[in-house]
Amino acid sequence: MDSSITRRNFIKSAATAGIALVIGLNAKGVLAIGSEKSVLNPFVKISEEGVVTVVIKHFEMGQGTTTGLATLVAEELDADWDTLTVEFAPADNKKYKNLLFGAQGTGGSTAIANSFMQYRQAGAAARDVIVRAAAEQWGIPVQDIVIEKGILKAKGHSENFGKMIKKALSLTPNTAVKLKSPEQFTLIGNANLHRKDNQDKTQGTAIFAIDVKVPGMVYAVILYPPRFGAKLASYDVSQSKQVAGFRDVKMLPDSRGLVVYAKSTWAAISARNVLNASWDFKESENRGTDELVAYHRTLLGQPTYQTRKAASTQDVNSTIKGAAVVIEKEFIFPNLAHAPMEPLNCVIEPTEKGIKIHDGCQFPGLTQPTVAKVLGLELSQVEINTVYAGGSFGRRATPNSDYQVDAALAFLLLGSKTPIKLMWTREDDIKGGYYRPMAMHRAKVGLDDKGNILGWDHRIVAKSILKGSPFEGSIKDGVDHASVEGINNTEYQIPMLSVGLSDAQTKIPVLWWRSVGHTHTAYTMEVMLDILAEAAKQDPVEYRLKLLSGESKEQKRIAGVLKMAVQKSNWGSELPAGRGRGVAVHKSFNSYVAQVIEVSVNEAGKINVESVHCAVDCGVAVNPDVIKAQMEGGIGFGLGAVMRNEITFTNGEVNQSNFPDYEPLRIKDMPTVSVHIVRSAEPPTGVGEPGVPPSGPALANAIYAATGKRITQLPMSKQGIEFI
Repeated sequence: MDSSITRRNFIKSAATAGIALVIGLNAKGVLAIGSEKSVLNPFVKISEEGVVTVVIKHFEMGQGTTTGLATLVAEELDADWDTLTVEFAPADNKKYKNLLFGAQGTGGSTAIANSFMQYRQAGAAARDVIVRAAAEQWGIPVQDIVIEKGILKAKGHSENFGKMIKKALSLTPNTAVKLKSPEQFTLIGNANLHRKDNQDKTQGTAIFAIDVKVPGMVYAVILYPPRFGAKLASYDVSQSKQVAGFRDVKMLPDSRGLVVYAKSTWAAISARNVLNASWDFKESENRGTDELVAYHRTLLGQPTYQTRKAASTQDVNSTIKGAAVVIEKEFIFPNLAHAPMEPLNCVIEPTEKGIKIHDGCQFPGLTQPTVAKVLGLELSQVEINTVYAGGSFGRRATPNSDYQVDAALAFLLLGSKTPIKLMWTREDDIKGGYYRPMAMHRAKVGLDDKGNILGWDHRIVAKSILKGSPFEGSIKDGVDHASVEGINNTEYQIPMLSVGLSDAQTKIPVLWWRSVGHTHTAYTMEVMLDILAEAAKQDPVEYRLKLLSGESKEQKRIAGVLKMAVQKSNWGSELPAGRGRGVAVHKSFNSYVAQVIEVSVNEAGKINVESVHCAVDCGVAVNPDVIKAQMEGGIGFGLGAVMRNEITFTNGEVNQSNFPDYEPLRIKDMPTVSVHIVRSAEPPTGVGEPGVPPSGPALANAIYAATGKRITQLPMSKQGIEFI
């Protein structure tokens, strides 16, 4: 009997499946099985036709979660990778919470880290109950049964999973299933495993939020004020009414904007363009960039918070006074936009019990209750259909669910009966979205006559990301860890290190940006270490390794990636004239990444980034190809940001609007990247963000090696650095 599943039958069965075996945790957190309608926390579904579906609790924005989580289940279940499918979990904080956040959501490079054991156990539980079902049905011992790509085989028997579903539903799952040992892995660590979203995305059949259409849908765009904190004073819609397809205009609560409704996105944007509005700027942010920089600098003098208890600022500075050499540097980092390729958007439609939101939803655990409150609905009345998101970099994970709330308000203002598709343009987001905070650092370091660090006084000023958010409870002693991470908890053995922090107060909305505070702390730390190594007349790699010579596991791992990147890049070998290498290493999101960047300078003095050697230790490498892609993407993202990106203000208004003046990395800018993954048995850690922090300082250090220009203020293009 041939029980294999053809692609045609697989697609057909996925649409017509009846009952299904569901493996997951029940309300008490106990492993259980049931049918499709069981009240469980399902991670694995197996239909009567043998189709395995993995339910993905973390959304997909290109970072590979659908592949990663599916790999964990398929590995333990011995499912057929080619026919296995995935679906996004519905919104449910209790059932699908991120174990590291306490709420359902994706971020902080936590998807694989928090789900590694959870999804493996679900796959192993499914395997166990199906094998036991087959053993009873065939009357043979369980140890005689093997599974090959979703086919159960033993002593002349051969059936797909689906044939055992009815029997399996009558069994009690084992709460302590045996997991595979690493030497048994065939999918985990397989560098040739294709991504589950490859085919749909390359064929153009993948559904992103921007693709969603529902019958009777009306398009909406919002006219927001040009300055943060401004209020609507008056408006005139007479010209908007002349636009073909225009439907209506409604004012948002608190006079913070106008919703324009139309029959198409273009009609809505066109009507908004001729909407005549005036604004009250009395309570808005009215400062320009120069004023904001000056304000941040004043806060450096007297830090509000002493973030490390080991050494006070006063004691450290007393030590520095007696140093043979004192080095002091100031670093300035601009606000940065997220600028994902897919602009923000979502659809809200009425249902019999409430509403359904179609969205590339990054934080259903926050969005569902927030939207329910806005619309006066119970939690159960708000359904979220999560689809693919075209990037985020943190932008789709706002604590107040900003664009979903405004979509809900647009839906409410139009009578709560008409489906609404809210669209943002890229200009809307770059000129009026959320930003990586402006940050300023001042590092003052004393060295002895041998170049050893005696004391390090470090001060940081940045607007807090977490204060005022649902995550404010994680703040201790008033210190937002997102402002000081990477320095406050550095792995370098630095004697007498003090870190002072002040929160800048502005009305500019700030948000986590890919790798959060590490974006500026890694740059400051790694550029300063090169400066110190030069003052000590020591090789910058050797200088770092001396500070990483401890016996802790963390120090050995960070030193390990540094050594690997250096070895792979032929660090120390002679370079032609006009070339330079720079190095940086950083731990973020419990992963360790080192990068060596090589640059060249042409006759006109322009810089070309030639190559990047990247070494990463992220524990067990579940999907090596995904890890490689995330390192490459993170490097490109980080390089583009430090080379040219900044958000600047004139009288409180953002000057940039789209990619021509907020320029992303171009193809010509992208260097050759070699990614080297450390073999490890440690639990997997994040890879979505850790590739970003070392890229900027490694580039800065390479440029200094090639040109003698030290860059302590970003972007580089504003400091006389031109790129080819």
